[in-house]
Amino acid sequence: MPLEALLPEDIDALAKRVVEENTAAGRKFVLAESCTGGLVAAALTEIAGSSAVLDRGFVTYSNESKMECLDVSLEIIETFGAVSIACAWAMAKGALEKSNADVAVAISGVAGPGGGTDLKPVGTVVFARVVRGEDGEPEGELKLFDPTTRADIRRKATICALELLLP
Repeated sequence: MPLEALLPEDIDALAKRVVEENTAAGRKFVLAESCTGGLVAAALTEIAGSSAVLDRGFVTYSNESKMECLDVSLEIIETFGAVSIACAWAMAKGALEKSNADVAVAISGVAGPGGGTDLKPVGTVVFARVVRGEDGEPEGELKLFDPTTRADIRRKATICALELLLP
């Protein structure tokens, strides 16, 4: 039996909207994903025409990869942790600098079932968006999703990241 859709309908519909609206705006984006492991890029590349707007994606799951690929400083990781708005902002900034995109979105979090702490329990996910040429405070957000399942946390994080890509 052929597979009709790789991802759930809500993610597919939102990814289609992201591609259409960014195409209309003439805007390209780059992704820096950690806990989503490439799900945001996968959702977008399911949509025909996504090559017009998706410049590239980085899956930087380890702290080392965040430092090597995106120039996130060791100081940020040691001071704030990989699951912090500071780290997500540094990931987004690094991705934008290493791309031809207009906007970068980064995601890092604790998908579980282990790895959580009192300060950053399972379900903690941080997001950041950086727009080329815009100065000022970086956009960042921390969300605490119900720690139902790893898959559900990653699905919710993917939806939030896609929403951040809307013009």
